Amino acid sequence: MKRIKNILLTFILALGSVSCVSKLAFTEPDLQLPEKFQYTATADTASVANLEWKQFFNDPILQNLIEKGIKNNYDLQIALKQLASSQEKLKQAKYLQYPDIGFGVAAQISKPSKNSMNGQSLNLFLGQNHVEDYNAAFNLSWEADIWGKIKNQQEVSRMQYLQTYEATKAIQTQVVAAIAQGYYNLLMLDKQLQIAKANLELSTNTLSITEKMWQSGDTTSLGVQQATAQKQSTELLITQLEQNIAIQENALSILVGENPNKIARSIEMSDTSLPQNISAGLPAAMVSRRPDVRQQELILLESNAMIGIAQANMYPALKITANGGVNSFRFDNWFQIPASLFGSVLGGITQPIFQKKQLKTDLNVAKIQREKNVLAFRQSVLSAIGEVSDALVSNESLKIQEEKAAQQVSTLKDGIKSAEMLYKSGMANYLEVITAQGNSLQAELNLASVKRQRLSSIVDLYRALGGGWK
Repeated sequence: MKRIKNILLTFILALGSVSCVSKLAFTEPDLQLPEKFQYTATADTASVANLEWKQFFNDPILQNLIEKGIKNNYDLQIALKQLASSQEKLKQAKYLQYPDIGFGVAAQISKPSKNSMNGQSLNLFLGQNHVEDYNAAFNLSWEADIWGKIKNQQEVSRMQYLQTYEATKAIQTQVVAAIAQGYYNLLMLDKQLQIAKANLELSTNTLSITEKMWQSGDTTSLGVQQATAQKQSTELLITQLEQNIAIQENALSILVGENPNKIARSIEMSDTSLPQNISAGLPAAMVSRRPDVRQQELILLESNAMIGIAQANMYPALKITANGGVNSFRFDNWFQIPASLFGSVLGGITQPIFQKKQLKTDLNVAKIQREKNVLAFRQSVLSAIGEVSDALVSNESLKIQEEKAAQQVSTLKDGIKSAEMLYKSGMANYLEVITAQGNSLQAELNLASVKRQRLSSIVDLYRALGGGWK
């Protein structure tokens, strides 16, 4: 008991003889965030990103597709498995502060040479020509966390887990946005197919009128050929649109984790609705909400803890080892208690002195890595702000484009009616009718495309602001 007290007293004096190094303080990088996003009138704390995706996307069919995607998308499932793996490592890191304990059993028989000193001594004193040694013992090893190395190792594990968590959130945000984009693209193709089929009916009527006029001698065969070509062009467009619809349905099915199949939908693009009063909120809120930016910030925090570990490796390490169990030179009294009991405790402080500058190099590399991560964090913030600004300007511009495109469609539809009336009365030729129909078709297709682009810009803004995460 007195020896144990002496050992403990020695350790306490050793701990008191060194000064503890405080944990490396983390300094938040100066991000130089703007007060408000570009292309916004005022700084507003409200943001569409505060809405959960079920509130943002109110179409039941789209909601069902997104739910399937969150449940079945393989990229997201892989990310969730990675998260589970990281969580197990985090749980294990909590035990770093505890000692390592092991148990071992060993048996050894050695037979020295009869002509050796050991062999003659065995024969003289023990009357035998071999030595037996049986050992069963517990081994304990523990390092005192004087400099916070173990605590920083636990911090690294925690940061890595949180990075995986944020990465999973980022993938879910991308999956939700991709499903919405694919769905709106499908609705656009449906609308364009509907427009093309309506135009095909007009082209068929024009061809019928032209053929009758050719038969009556009021026009030439060239007019019939031009009208036929116009109809064939529209039929070709319909075939291409049907192909694109099938491919988009396949892509959307795969995105939600299902085999390629038809996508049921009961509404048209004109029936879709997304929040129209778009508010981006403040850049500072976006930084704290976006999963990819948060992930980059956590990488920076991890590198800060790595510096702490590198620093701790340069200071003395207090290690305690102990072992105890039963030992005997004979098998028959191996577990004879208390005669076979033994135990030992060893404690020591080790100070690295010369390791070819390896520890200093490790510390410098850790500091450089942190500086790199500061730059990467700033870059991620800058890129995120740029994405939000791009989505804002696109949304505002596309709103104007949609109005102009709708006006153009209305004008050209009136032009078709006028051209057909003039053609029937002989005051216009077939080229004017065909041109009017072609221009109207292109304008309607363009309007559907602009509407889809505007929906996409709103989805892009929602994703760029953080996609509903808080």
